[in-house]
Parts: sequence; C-alpha cells; structure tokens
Amino acid sequence: MLTNTYLPHVGGVARSVAAFAEEYRARGHRVLIVAPEFSQYVKGEQDVVRIHAIQNFNGSDFSVALPFSPHLSERLDEFQPDIVHSHHPFLLGMTAVRIARSRELPLVFTHHTLYERYTHYVPADSQALKRFVIELATRYANLASLVFAPSESIADILRERGVTTPIEEMPTGLREEQYLPGDGAAMRAELGIPPDAHVLGHLGRLAPEKNLEFLAAAVADFMQEQREAHFLLVGSGPSGSAIEKLFEAQGLADRLHMPGTLQGSRQRNAYAAMDTFVFASTSETQGMVLTEAMAASVPVVALDANGCREVVRDRVNGCLVKREDRSEFVAAIDWLYRQPAPQRRALCDAALATARQFSMERCASHALELYRPLLKKRWQLDDSVYAQWMRLRNLIAAQWDIFEGVTSAAGAAFGQPPRR
Repeated sequence: MLTNTYLPHVGGVARSVAAFAEEYRARGHRVLIVAPEFSQYVKGEQDVVRIHAIQNFNGSDFSVALPFSPHLSERLDEFQPDIVHSHHPFLLGMTAVRIARSRELPLVFTHHTLYERYTHYVPADSQALKRFVIELATRYANLASLVFAPSESIADILRERGVTTPIEEMPTGLREEQYLPGDGAAMRAELGIPPDAHVLGHLGRLAPEKNLEFLAAAVADFMQEQREAHFLLVGSGPSGSAIEKLFEAQGLADRLHMPGTLQGSRQRNAYAAMDTFVFASTSETQGMVLTEAMAASVPVVALDANGCREVVRDRVNGCLVKREDRSEFVAAIDWLYRQPAPQRRALCDAALATARQFSMERCASHALELYRPLLKKRWQLDDSVYAQWMRLRNLIAAQWDIFEGVTSAAGAAFGQPPRR
C-alpha cells in the first residue's frame, strides 16, 4: 500500500490504511506500507517504509513525499508483493504505477478524496487547478485494474467523470472495540461539562475544507437559544483559533470545549459524552466519524452531501439537512433536542444498528474477495538480460502513461470547461 498520509497524521486516509492493514495482517496476510516521513512517527515500525518528505507543507499538517527512495526497490524485492494498492493519484501514487507496471502486478486505487476541495493548500489555487486535479485523478483511475470508492455517491461521480475502470464501493469499517461503550460522564467531568447539559459534538481535523465556519455559526445560534447546551469540539487544525474567536465574540466561550486530538479510550469517552453529533462537511467521500459517532449510539445532524447520505437516514438515526442553510441546520438540531425519551432512544438504537453495518470484518472480507480475481502468477524476476529488459520496458511505459496523464489533464483543465 502506498499512501501520502499515514500515522501519526490524523485523517481519514491514514486511519483507513491502518485499519485495513491491521485486519489483513490479523488474517495472515502481509502488508507493506510505503508512506512519507512525519516529524512524530515512531521509529522501528514493522513493515512500513518511510520516504523522505517535506514536513508541514505550506503551513499544513501534511508531509509531501519526495519522489525518490534509494531503499524502496530493495525492500520490494524482499517483500515480493502480489498486489499494489495506491491511496492517492499523485506523489507516491505515481510511484505505485511504476512499481505495478515494472513488476507486472495489478494496481488497485482507492479514490478517498474529492481533491478539488483541497486545492487551497497549494499557493496557486484556482478554478483551473481544481479542474486539473479532477482530470488527473480520473486519468489515474483509468490506469488501475480496480478502483475502490468509499461510497456509492462517489462511485457515481467517478463514472460521470469518465472513469472506465471497474469501480466497487468499499467504505472503511469500524473495529469491534469501537462499539465498546465509553465513559461519557468521565469526559464531561474532565472538561467541566455539567452532567445534565445537552452536548453537541464534532470530531475531526479542524480545517477549512470541513466547512467548520458554517457549523460553528449554526451551533452558536442553537446555544444562544438553549442555555444548557455545550459544544464539544475534538480535534486540531488551522481553523481552531477562528472557532474560538467566534464563540468568544458571542459570549459562549465558557460552553465551548476543545480538548484537542483524542485517541483510543479517550476518543470513545468523548463520543459517549455527546448527545448529538453535528457535521457540515461537503468534501467527504465517506465521513468515517459519522459511523464512529453512531457506534456510540449518538444520532447525527449532517448536510445532505457525498458520503453522508449513505449513512444518515433522516428522522431515523438523525437528521439529513437538504441544503446548506443555517436556519435549517439549527432547526434539525432543535428537532433532535426536543424528542421525548422513547423517540430519542429509538434514534440512538437506529444509529448503533447503522454502525454495525460498517464493521471492519465485513469490509475487509469484501476487499479481499475483490483482490482475489486480480491475482496471477507472479512474474519471476531473475538476473537474465531478458528479465531486466522487460522490467525496463515496463517502467518506461509506465513513465509515459504518467506523463501523458499529467499533460492531458493539464490540457483539459486549461483548455476546456470543467467536468461536473
């Protein structure tokens, strides 16, 4: 697996790669992860190859892998992979194409991200750049043997954009321990939240692409009307200070609780401390935190967007707000808040039932079934002149496909109207 983000980075792609790798290994498979260096990564990791990278690219918490590694080829020779699985269409994603082609291996690509929603991290952000990354990801997907889409709505988008490679829906599942009940009372006591308070919660990277400005404003509106309401915001990122200023300006700072990034049991405790999970991102492909919140029996209020509509069932396990309107979002929060105990219990039970449909065991089994038809007898790499020539020929062909994909994407982005 080749990924541009991996632990200890906090994000959906890193968590997805780690979760699938852990489950595959538990079933006796071997997984080699190729990922950039991060300033805080743990040395001595098992079956992880770290690539030199630029840290904190453009002021973000991302690392950008440099396109060379003197030891990667040697590690691959030792590992002898059967399948190459790429999690990005650029940087190490390009490396994945070279590895797959030179070793005559199938390439699987998971389209985790709507990349056009993240171009603000690049200094030259523009509409043309957004078109370029759409075209680049589309052409990259067509170099793969199989594409995984985290949700059906994303699969539909990829087909509309021109992906002809077979696409399979493949969400990231929840591990069994995530169903264990957390200690919400302990988390409330730690943060000074009253036991009888109504807690709105959110967990994730605090970044502009998560639409947190809209979310924070809607939550603040609700809290102005309901004085017993508190907001538990778990995570860290560049948008954190702006949210703090917004709540300070409205006199709500004492009811905003920001404990930073939480992991393990403390994360479960945070979910358990919430009464309603609120989510306004429109850039998701799956929205893993929605199923995590539901695993804690917390109903969700979310905008009707890609990755959310497959999880949230309106007035069943939460509320799905049809358009990005603050008053409608506040009304949905208020509807959940006012539900009598029996109806609220039914919402919580439905949320837990939804989460159980996304078990990691089920998702990993499906992924392994999809890998199997791609397997073929590994091309035996030897020291013969013919084998070396074939490997070089395939590498040159892969480099040409990458070059053609990039130049074609650039031409389409700067010379044609944007695709949907």
